[in-house]
Order: sequence, then structure tokens, then C-alpha cells
Amino acid sequence: MNNKLTGKNILITAGAQGIGEAITKHLIDSGANLAIHYFSSADTANKLIEYAASKGQKAVAISGDLTDEAQANALVEKTVSELGSLDILINNAGSLVARKLLNEMETDFWHKVMDINLTSMMFVTRAATPHLTKNENSSIVNLASLAGRKGGHPGSLVYSTSKGAILTFTRALSAELGPQGVRVNAVAPGLILGTSFHNTHTTKESADETTASIPIKRAGNADDVARAVTYLASEYDGFITGATLDINGGVYNM
Repeated sequence: MNNKLTGKNILITAGAQGIGEAITKHLIDSGANLAIHYFSSADTANKLIEYAASKGQKAVAISGDLTDEAQANALVEKTVSELGSLDILINNAGSLVARKLLNEMETDFWHKVMDINLTSMMFVTRAATPHLTKNENSSIVNLASLAGRKGGHPGSLVYSTSKGAILTFTRALSAELGPQGVRVNAVAPGLILGTSFHNTHTTKESADETTASIPIKRAGNADDVARAVTYLASEYDGFITGATLDINGGVYNM
């Protein structure tokens, strides 16, 4: 797998925090060159650039609000300008933002979460596709969630809905882009502790209760997800497309 990614040019959104940071490190360790998008994690992004340079690889950090169409387009154009081409796209950006039940749901909040998780993914993917299709084989990996499978915990209605839509987006896009040599897959992480997401939105009591229900009796970590994403990214010339890999310790099977 390491040899397959050596020299490949990869764009990862939200690649400097949480799961995204772990994915970026794994991709660098696999020999790839990276364009690391970030929104507020400039210090970590710069450290990742230094890490890539220590291994003789190129990495650039690019900031931007991906809910803004122009900034999403600029991210892709700068990626190609800096790296020379684009082989693989990792759509990692997303957030629950806050927990709100349906009877608390303001219209603006609904649109905000949908824009962060889904519309931004469409913007970046649409801009990246003309570059990906220039290669004989390319790969897209989308970050969904177990919440998109099961519906999530109370207060995650719009987040879960957006992540469920990413599963469908992945299947539909794989059929659309397959003839052009682009494979599209997703991962759906379950409880992944040690990230700002769960530190912010998951109580210790809830995490303990969820962990107790996991067959292998532990929560996941960012590296668990990063290994899976790295594998799917490396399958730019493989036979896997339109698939979602569930990373949840066996709590949900389909």
C-alpha cells in the first residue's frame, strides 16, 4: 500500500485536526504529497508540512471556508498549482456544530450544518473532478458516520441526515465517475474518542455507555479511521467503488 501512494498528490479537507490530522500523517507516511486544507488549525497544518518535508515529500497548507463556493474552488485550483496535479481527494470536513432536537431546530441552523457537511463536499468534489479525471485512475474517499447509518443520538438530527446523504452521494457519484476512471468510497466511523468532536459533543457517561455496547469492548481512535482511509485512497486502481467501510468495532453491521 505504501508503494502505491508514493508520489501521489492528495487533497484532504480539514486535514489538520482530529481524524483529519491522523489521516494526513498516515498519507505522508505512505509517501504521498499533500495539500492540507484547514479552517482554524494553522499551527498544526504547518507542523504537518514540516513532517512531510522531513520525509522528503511536499505538503502545502491552504485555508478556507468550504461552505463558500468561491473558496472551495480556489482550494482545488491552488492544490493543483502547488502540487502539479491531483490524484486523490479526501473529503473529511464536517461538524455536528451543536445538539438540537427537531422542536429546537432553526432553519438557519439546519442549513448551516447541511452546508458544512454536505454542500461543501459537493463544491470541492465538483471542482476536483476535472483534475481527477485527467488521470487513468483516481480515488475519492468521503467521511460519513455511523450516525448516517443509525440516526445518531438525540440532538444530532441534521448531522445524521447529512451523513446519511453522504452515503448516497458516494454511491451515486461512484456510478457517475466510474467510466472516467474515478473510484468513490466512504468510511463511516462510530465512536472515535480522543478527538475534539467527541470531546465537545459527547459526555463521558454517554461514551462509557456506548463503549459497553461495542462487541470488541473499546472505543475507536483516529488511527483506526486513518488506516482505513489510507487503504481506500490507495485503491485508485482497484475494484472497490461505491462502498462504505464501517469502522465501529462491530456495534453495527449491514
